[in-house]
Amino acid sequence: MRQDASDIPQGSWVNSVLPGGLQPYARLARLDRPIGTWLLLLPCWWGLALANADHPALALPSPWYILLFAIGALVMRGAGCTWNDITDRDFDGKVARTATRPIPAGEVTVRQALVFLAVQLLIGLAILWQFNDFTRMVGASALLLVMAYPFMKRVTYWPQAWLGLTFNWGALVGWTSMKQELSLAPLLLYAAGFFWTLGYDTIYAHQDKEDDALVGVKSTALRLGAATGRWLIGFYSLTIILIAASAYLAGLAVWFWPLLAVAAIHLAWQIRRLDIDDPDLCLRLFKSNRDFGFIIFAGLLAGGI
Repeated sequence: MRQDASDIPQGSWVNSVLPGGLQPYARLARLDRPIGTWLLLLPCWWGLALANADHPALALPSPWYILLFAIGALVMRGAGCTWNDITDRDFDGKVARTATRPIPAGEVTVRQALVFLAVQLLIGLAILWQFNDFTRMVGASALLLVMAYPFMKRVTYWPQAWLGLTFNWGALVGWTSMKQELSLAPLLLYAAGFFWTLGYDTIYAHQDKEDDALVGVKSTALRLGAATGRWLIGFYSLTIILIAASAYLAGLAVWFWPLLAVAAIHLAWQIRRLDIDDPDLCLRLFKSNRDFGFIIFAGLLAGGI
């Protein structure tokens, strides 16, 4: 097994800043790989910005809410990764990219990981408690999706669809934090995020397709194979169409639309550049979705001013 196949970054701030005893827990929560936090956080900010656009008294969303969602996304992404590593520990030990993660490497026991998971969930609950009752209910219900996600790769070639349901739940939470109700506009935004995640996580899954096939887990990368590019056209087209429909229903101003066009160009660039047999390129394209998320967030802010 090649050490350089590991997905743990070498020389990250975790290794240089944190005490040795805390480093495995930071890696368990993926603090050295923030892209997942961004992809969980940005739909929260989307929903918040979309709801704020219809608020006559506010030009921009509350900085306090923006901060709360940032902390919440960091903690809950860490909790999700911890749970994923607990349930996948036997698979991870057989895959070159994941064999050096803290649990299969023996740096953290399952019991220690469960305690760490509980601490993260309690912090997440404290963050959620800062919002209204309806938002608390919506936010708490996401735990059902989070807990089921690691098992999806065992039963379906579409675990990325379940991840799409899970990772974009924040769009609904962000909206309800302002509105205390749900309507068609945030539901369309949530659906847009679902197809966005289907696209970017399929790209990500192409890094592991050989190992996944060997250990017997499923993914859209294995299901779609060489047809991935054509499917991405569909996934990403629906992403843009649904965002546009959500923005239209929310009555966003004209400044939103040029930025949506830029975001669409970015997704087209991903499809054009994709080589499903180049793992390094797949990872770079996957990470570039943070930029897409920020473009949409900027557009929602501009359209609401």
